[in-house]
Amino acid sequence: MAVDSFRAYLDRLADAGDLAEFEAGVSWDLEASAITMLANQRDGPIPAFRSIAESETDAVLVGDPYRGSRERPWDRIARSLGMASDLSGADYYAAVIDRLSSPREPRVVDRPAAPCKEVVKTGGDVDLLSFPWPYIHQGDGGRYSNLQTLVAPAPDSEWGRWSSHRMMLHDETQASLLLLAGEQVPNLYYYQYERCDQPMPVAAVIGAEPAVEYSADMWIPSGRSEATFAGGLKEEPVDLVPCETSDLLVPASAELVIEGRVLPGERLDEGPFGDYFGYMNGPRRSMPTFEIDAITHRRAPRVPFCVEGSGVGYDRNSSSTLEVTAAGPDATLGLRAAGFDVEFAVPWRFTSRTVWVIATDCPYPGYLHELANFIFTTWGMLHIDFFVFVDADVDPFDPRAVLTAFALEADPDEDFHQFGVERMPKVPLNIYQTPDEKEGADVGTSKAKTAKAYVDATTDGERIRRHADEELRKRARAVLREAGVSGAEFGSDESRGETE
Repeated sequence: MAVDSFRAYLDRLADAGDLAEFEAGVSWDLEASAITMLANQRDGPIPAFRSIAESETDAVLVGDPYRGSRERPWDRIARSLGMASDLSGADYYAAVIDRLSSPREPRVVDRPAAPCKEVVKTGGDVDLLSFPWPYIHQGDGGRYSNLQTLVAPAPDSEWGRWSSHRMMLHDETQASLLLLAGEQVPNLYYYQYERCDQPMPVAAVIGAEPAVEYSADMWIPSGRSEATFAGGLKEEPVDLVPCETSDLLVPASAELVIEGRVLPGERLDEGPFGDYFGYMNGPRRSMPTFEIDAITHRRAPRVPFCVEGSGVGYDRNSSSTLEVTAAGPDATLGLRAAGFDVEFAVPWRFTSRTVWVIATDCPYPGYLHELANFIFTTWGMLHIDFFVFVDADVDPFDPRAVLTAFALEADPDEDFHQFGVERMPKVPLNIYQTPDEKEGADVGTSKAKTAKAYVDATTDGERIRRHADEELRKRARAVLREAGVSGAEFGSDESRGETE
């Protein structure tokens, strides 16, 4: 069965020997993130810090709880959803897609029954800085909550809209939210609420159950609800509970819920921040002001955070893992629903928000151009710069297979294609544009434009068979096992994430 709370997920990690609990005092000021960074680099267990110095609230900081292993980034995510722990990448995607195809409506529970209401603070009792928010990178503009689900209104759904946006803490009652125009929740704020000079009610949910966190990282289309897809992922309804100060419904099992309003026309500084590109991203930008009205939480809340790219290489944290394990299956399902003959759409896990690999058949000339145009003008236009298209029988989860296809099949003269030279929008987090090229910060995004590109690494005509027949390979592995040899000495397919 899938876990139904963040605490249950941590317990499942502990049972598998994947949780390292620190009882000695650790500071939120760079120490917790430094230890997490080392755990990420060494592919170690998830660190949980039970004693945080200089914190008024008894809380547990958890560093990169969703980070997957280097070779099999989906394993911990699969375990949290009650799936087998030895799935191949293809089988994991198939299982997630199957569950997303059967969404389930959430159910609303009474406030007294919700774990996130164990402690309720409103009005003058609200103190955002009483919690041990981490200072993550040296050079950051402030302390952050950067692994959270933002709940906002949705004109087309009674369950609201869920998305993932980081929050920089300023004082006891105010924070700034990174809302980049072009994404659904920011667009709702900039073009509806702020344009009408109205505050937008939101709730920042920290430590939501895993299925909620995963669905918030998916690209769920307008008119559909992340809450229903979260129910599909866990194969039972998600429990929601009303907020104290608004009509929004939030996940009842959350560790911490911060309620408030995004104020129209008011801005606070945001950043710099050690972002997912692996560099300190700046300069400071003006972002919408989040005014806090209430805080509810469980006793001794577990507060997750992510050490984004700086000093780590962003293939080794929660953010990149969620791209591969949540956004990838969702995008695959979406492209199939749009009529494209896609086997899998998989973020390149070393640069998961800039390059994706799509394994697909090419049923007719011009198909790849149509597919790239569809992606770049819909959900992929802001973040993703490159797509690499490979044949449907190339394993997109295997970096070696993808690079081999790229090196052998992509003609530098004919197979590199640009889209919209200096016309396509781009989030201002990239590092290849200078601050002058990014120009301004109108409605939270860059005035400057960029190009998008795709590489055709598919074969032309009949594929040349470069490998032994799959049946012969399976027979060879069976013979090795019978002889007491694991196969690792002979290049086991475990490096591809394959299992028998």
